[in-house]
Amino acid sequence: MASPTSRLLADLEAQGLVPPDQATAIEADERTRPFSLNYELRTLLYLGITLLAGGVGVLVYQHIDSIGHGVIIAAITLAMSASFAYAMRHLPAFTWREAPRTSIAADYLLVLGCLLFLVLEGYLQVQYELFGTRYGLATVLPAGLFFALAYRFDHRGVLAMAITALAAWVGVSVAPLDVFRHGLIWQGVISLPALLLGFVLVAAGLLSEFFDRKRHFAFTYLSLGGNVALLATMSMLFHTEGRYTLPWLVLVLGLSAGLVWYARRAQSYLFLLMSVAYSYVAVTYVIISALSSDHSGNWVVPMIVLYLPLTLVGIVLLFLNSKKILRLA
Repeated sequence: MASPTSRLLADLEAQGLVPPDQATAIEADERTRPFSLNYELRTLLYLGITLLAGGVGVLVYQHIDSIGHGVIIAAITLAMSASFAYAMRHLPAFTWREAPRTSIAADYLLVLGCLLFLVLEGYLQVQYELFGTRYGLATVLPAGLFFALAYRFDHRGVLAMAITALAAWVGVSVAPLDVFRHGLIWQGVISLPALLLGFVLVAAGLLSEFFDRKRHFAFTYLSLGGNVALLATMSMLFHTEGRYTLPWLVLVLGLSAGLVWYARRAQSYLFLLMSVAYSYVAVTYVIISALSSDHSGNWVVPMIVLYLPLTLVGIVLLFLNSKKILRLA
């Protein structure tokens, strides 16, 4: 059976749009071109490093009595130091632009070193209470280290770890007890600082592009910051009633509109997907809440049943025309 490329080339050749010799050359190139496994191999490497770090934690937990604390700490420190040392040997020259890759192994060993640093820090805190009750210090320390490493090694994976650690520091510093009493981000005491953090991260991404300082970091800042800000806003929307829901709905729609603007600017499907998903959930929640509060008739359920399929069809049509929205066509 002929491949889709062969059939397409045959149709173009039959219409006289492609000369026979050129069609033959294109078909041969398509047939013999190597298939890139770059993304698959990188995914496997990241997965392997994550599993290795997790395995170290399980091994420590299972054999902590037989191995001894000193041996465990020394082994983790040695592995972490070796990972950082190898990464340092392949340290690229610093530039505010995207630095050329000097070693793929060094990139992943840098991530492994950062993960082992977290393992070591957590072990020292649990076993020896290194930071005492200053839990904020235990999260802000890796955040500062990872930000420095991310910029020096030009590593977006480490940057994402730094942002995650910074988000953890915000949560722990604002209300460490409320996190356990009421539950993570879904309370106002956590949501407002998370919203501020999201705006800071989005601003950092936009500024990195505007001043051309590690502008390739903008995607990481904006994707994580946008999610944090929108999750915090959605949290406030879900936990307010009546007229107080309107400002949070407007904020969700405003943030979503900003993501659409950036999606068109960067021609990114991810930011368009984020915008549509968050705004749809917010608008649907407000509409259904408003309809459910009216118990005067039997028209509420049919309206909800009619609303959901119609809006989902609209979303499908929107994504079918996403190339036009992103100005790719």
